[in-house]
Amino acid sequence: MFEHVVRTSSSDEMVNITSLVRQDVRESGIKDGIAVVFVPHTTAAVTINENADPDVVYDLLGILRRAFPESGNYRHVEGNSHAHAKASVVGSSCTVIIENGQLKLGTWQGIYFCEFDGPRSRKVYVKLIPSAAG
Repeated sequence: MFEHVVRTSSSDEMVNITSLVRQDVRESGIKDGIAVVFVPHTTAAVTINENADPDVVYDLLGILRRAFPESGNYRHVEGNSHAHAKASVVGSSCTVIIENGQLKLGTWQGIYFCEFDGPRSRKVYVKLIPSAAG
């Protein structure tokens, strides 16, 4: 298993971590299998989305801000209920196929760490599971 630290610089942001996962696959030597990317935080998440146009990330964060505003009739005393809701909706893990030693992502896809309660220093775990033949 690989562990990475992602340092965020704002209250909410999406950090492209595709290169980190690709590096893990290269270092592992696994040719075929799956990569599981997991975020062990309740106010952060991970997702796969477009990595070609930075406006997609900008728009996604705006949509999440409108859907889960920072201030609201929340009962959680820490004041970050909006971050918990965003993390639950986006999810704590994603899975990518490894084929011929490469992540089997679409042309425009990237893996994003999603910060919803930053800035912070966060962990991301990558578990690489070889196929029976790989």
